Amino acid sequence: MMRKSLVTCALLSLLTACSQVPRSSQSTANHLAETLSLNYQVVTTNGEHQDPSCQRLGAEWGNCHIIKLNLHACDTIDPTTDWSLYFHSVRRVLAVNNPDFRVTRITGDLHKLEPTKSFTGFSRGATISIPLVAEFWSLFESDFMPRAYIITGDSEPKLLSATDTEDLSALVSPIAANAQLRTPDDNNIIATAHSRFDKNSDISLLSTSQLRGQILPTPLAQTLGSEDVMLTAGMHFTHQGLSPAMLEAISQQARTLGIEQGKLAVNIRLDSASFEAKLQQPGAYQLKVTPAGVEVIGFDAIGAFYGVQSFFNAIEFNPITLKPMQIASMQVMDAPRYQYRGLMVDVARNFRSQAAILRTLEQMAAVKLNKLHLHLSDDEGWRLAITDLPELTTIGAKRCHDLSERTCLLPQLGSGPATNNQGSGFYSRDEYIEIVRFAAARGIEVIPEFDMPGHSRAAVVSMEARYQRLIAQGNTQAANEYRLIDPLDTSNVMTVQFYDKTSFINPCLASSTRFASKIISEVNAMHLEAGAPLTTWHFGGDEAKNIQLGQGFQDPNAAAPEAWRGTIDLSAQDKPFAKSPVCQQLIASGAVTDAAHLPSYFAKQVSAIASNQGIGHFQAWQDGLKYAKDAAAFDSDIIRVNIWETLYSDGAKAAYEWANKGYQVVISNPDYVYVDMPYEVDPKERGYYWATRATDERKMFGFAPANLPQNAETSVDRDGHSFNAQGVTNAPPFHGLSVQLWSETVRTDEQYEYMVFPRLLAAAERAWHQASWELPYQVGIEFNQATTRVDDEAQLSDWSRFANMLGQRQLLTLDKHQVQYRVPVPGAKIIEGKLNINLSLPGLPLQYSLNNSDWLDYSAKAPPEINGKVWVRALSADGKRIGRAISVPSISQ
Repeated sequence: MMRKSLVTCALLSLLTACSQVPRSSQSTANHLAETLSLNYQVVTTNGEHQDPSCQRLGAEWGNCHIIKLNLHACDTIDPTTDWSLYFHSVRRVLAVNNPDFRVTRITGDLHKLEPTKSFTGFSRGATISIPLVAEFWSLFESDFMPRAYIITGDSEPKLLSATDTEDLSALVSPIAANAQLRTPDDNNIIATAHSRFDKNSDISLLSTSQLRGQILPTPLAQTLGSEDVMLTAGMHFTHQGLSPAMLEAISQQARTLGIEQGKLAVNIRLDSASFEAKLQQPGAYQLKVTPAGVEVIGFDAIGAFYGVQSFFNAIEFNPITLKPMQIASMQVMDAPRYQYRGLMVDVARNFRSQAAILRTLEQMAAVKLNKLHLHLSDDEGWRLAITDLPELTTIGAKRCHDLSERTCLLPQLGSGPATNNQGSGFYSRDEYIEIVRFAAARGIEVIPEFDMPGHSRAAVVSMEARYQRLIAQGNTQAANEYRLIDPLDTSNVMTVQFYDKTSFINPCLASSTRFASKIISEVNAMHLEAGAPLTTWHFGGDEAKNIQLGQGFQDPNAAAPEAWRGTIDLSAQDKPFAKSPVCQQLIASGAVTDAAHLPSYFAKQVSAIASNQGIGHFQAWQDGLKYAKDAAAFDSDIIRVNIWETLYSDGAKAAYEWANKGYQVVISNPDYVYVDMPYEVDPKERGYYWATRATDERKMFGFAPANLPQNAETSVDRDGHSFNAQGVTNAPPFHGLSVQLWSETVRTDEQYEYMVFPRLLAAAERAWHQASWELPYQVGIEFNQATTRVDDEAQLSDWSRFANMLGQRQLLTLDKHQVQYRVPVPGAKIIEGKLNINLSLPGLPLQYSLNNSDWLDYSAKAPPEINGKVWVRALSADGKRIGRAISVPSISQ
């Protein structure tokens, strides 16, 4: 629906009528930006294998759908006006079903809409619908990006004011229920008031006594005493063995929680000899709470720090004042399940402020996560200042409309042409050092990733600008020092996010390895200055391929054409670097088998560079190392891989195979631990959904990372169907678990925290604690929706406890730290004329409204009678923020 008000249109019309004088290109652009409104409308969704034109248009997997791009004009626009509308679309536009317009994809998601000669202009108040045939499907509002902009003649770009918003409902018409299904046999349950109510109906609000002394993540062993220890008189810390920085981190956390200096003694010390053999590992601790005082014993310093976190975590707050009130007496013996408990944050696609990262580190420490993996570069941005290479941030960290890309990268992912949003931005050297130092004080290792050789367009474009600058100065040697492309490479490729060969660092150039060495050296120096030596280098390595050579495409002359493949001229497609003369020479020398092996070849080179600089651990996404024989092929002491295949497409099998090759496996499966996927099957939720249609806290809590096949019994595939998984080979235990946040649809810090929290707390539970309902991995044991091997009652009881912990205690802690977590959407039904509301995280305040404006507090003890329309919503734990309101069908049950 169009949101440009009639009042605004009328005002614009009045103003333009008063001054009908010739305009400059810029004033015309300014006028059009205020005159035009843009709206997207999903027309068809289920295009999979149904429309032969999808195949003919070269849609991957033969999938396409129709979107209407509606343009509404508040004023008359002459057909002779020379204008172009640039808009972001993460779905490739394959055709335009309106002869008055044409669309050209510029690069990545940036498209240009122009009128053709048949265009007759806009009449005042008219709306023109432009049907676009786009690849795949659009099921969520976040598939559509804001900040379209207009250019007329030689004007500067001007944002369409109506699209300069993060309220996507202002740009996207409501997506009908029948258009929310990916395919005709899509079996996912659409999230509604009723379906949420049914899903939440198996858990209820637990009493305070049932949650007494509970700790998140769950400790290995805990005994509760009968007494409660009052905290109203405050507490003080004494310590032995903690660094000043770690002690200050604890003190800062105590202040934020409202803990005052006072009577109760909290004694912290290290004593590794007091731990039995199975607990003698980094991070182990003992905690004893009595009325006489609190004792924390750490196996090491981080163990002592974790003991304090458990103490903080078990505190009960006064329900009125929200101040610390008491804690149960207890004894705890605890140690981590995995030594790698991580979060990956993509700050490259869209930037995250330093403040947001520091808040995240505080919450990671509180739930005993110990690895922050920062994805610092990608096609869309380079986010760390590097000495002597200023273009990496003056160009690679900035987006604007410069078709030559000599001053910035082109706009992507809803950034528009301006630099005043988080499409642009970077960390200075000092800011990064502060992040590393802040993390180290909380026992967290910062793992930097600079993606190579694919997903590297920001670096490539930046170094080309550097090359041009130095060539213009006549300094050819310096210009070539860090050049990342072979200028004679004519390879025709398209990456997964629709870039050409400039997305790749050429792995055959000496200047490319020189560039990698420079980056590693500079980042290594930053970590040393922070007092936290760099121990792990993440290479990236993923998706260094031409997607048009994948299984989703076929040649027109294919011997046995398939309806489900897009048809393109495969003879015109190349593997990355295949037509690079320098790479052809390397292949001819026998150093590399073929072009497909070049990314793994480059990974070995970078591993050697990192190892020579004293960095013992080398990490990558699994596909970046797939052509290496095994972990022994690399120079680094330890090689880790993030396994990111979906379980329903043999991801379980892959994880065990990689472990058997000597790699330390970090479980990172996207269908369970990617928090850029939507919370639920609701078009209002944000995120990509190529791996799963939804992952909420309950699904993440129920993930079994050590026995991957088990998850086939407790969850479904992307389309809501059962899948089979079974143990196929014995393998060494996995090294850890990592949560991932890719930021294509996440443009602001507020959106970032919404996506990460509170899901991260559920993942932390699984990374630290192995639940009783997690079965041991066994070769030959099969799981699917029909098997009954998992103890459902034990899992439900465990989830009910955890969900109540979040709703009644943990989310308040996030509020105190000003973390803007997602407030869950309630479920609701009208039963026998009365409104019944429930919530996935019991304990948060609930409200209802009869007009979606005036809100009343809801009590399950006295459900109100409802005779007409009603809306419901939840509030944050401190009552200061509101969740999304939904209407409840008036049908009484």
